[in-house]
Amino acid sequence: MSTVTISAQDINKLRQATGAGMMDCRKALTETNGDFEAAIDWLRKQGQKVAAKRSDREAKEGVVIAQTTADNKTGIVVCVSCETDFVSKNADFVAFGQSIADAAIAANVKTLEELQGVKIGDLTVAQLVDEKLATIGEKIGVTKFERVDAAYVASYIHGAYRIGVLVGMDKVAAEAGKDVAMQIAALNPVAVDAASVSAEVVAREKDIIMELMKQDPKMAGKPEEMLAKIAEGKMGAFFKEQTLTAQAFVKDASKTVADYLKESGDVKVTEFKRVALG
Repeated sequence: MSTVTISAQDINKLRQATGAGMMDCRKALTETNGDFEAAIDWLRKQGQKVAAKRSDREAKEGVVIAQTTADNKTGIVVCVSCETDFVSKNADFVAFGQSIADAAIAANVKTLEELQGVKIGDLTVAQLVDEKLATIGEKIGVTKFERVDAAYVASYIHGAYRIGVLVGMDKVAAEAGKDVAMQIAALNPVAVDAASVSAEVVAREKDIIMELMKQDPKMAGKPEEMLAKIAEGKMGAFFKEQTLTAQAFVKDASKTVADYLKESGDVKVTEFKRVALG
């Protein structure tokens, strides 16, 4: 029995993130004692077609700015969040976000905490945020910061500052960098390749696959070892859909991203970052 109160706001947040029904979201939160991420996994274990956990669901409105240094060896993504789309679409607010991104690049910032202390004129970013909050009259903040360093970094902003992507590559490849960044914006892979997927994500996906198979009448009575072997096969499908280089290339589905990168000069993606408004 849950020991926490599940509010309508909690239920609505889960519903918006997953698309699941109101009652299903209530039950998921009740069964997981209000743990939001565990509730997403609970829904998936019931066979609900909802997205796996993503760290880019936090900010609902705001602007996401992705940009690189002049030599394309460093890239940053900054998310400046707000409460309403009315504010996020305001040209002054977009310019405010851009000024923070510019300051991050100029100061060679490495962390969100460091960015808060960077000065723009006479004020720090944190002080400017407080000043802007007082002017606008709604809660705002610099809520996300990511950085990529590589031989070549491509940046991409999608959908009126709603998604920002950085792609680190092992050599200069401007066109390939832009294409791959657009791929990441559209399909949101969890990692570069199967070897890059964290052990935590692999364990969680296997757990969900095993739970779904146990609920399948066709799997009834099959030994655990057989189920585990089938689960390994299903993980192959997960890697194909959810890792960048194994995905079908959005501009030409007859090839994978790995194929495209090979054709583009045997370019390798070293890492990527994707920040999106929820």
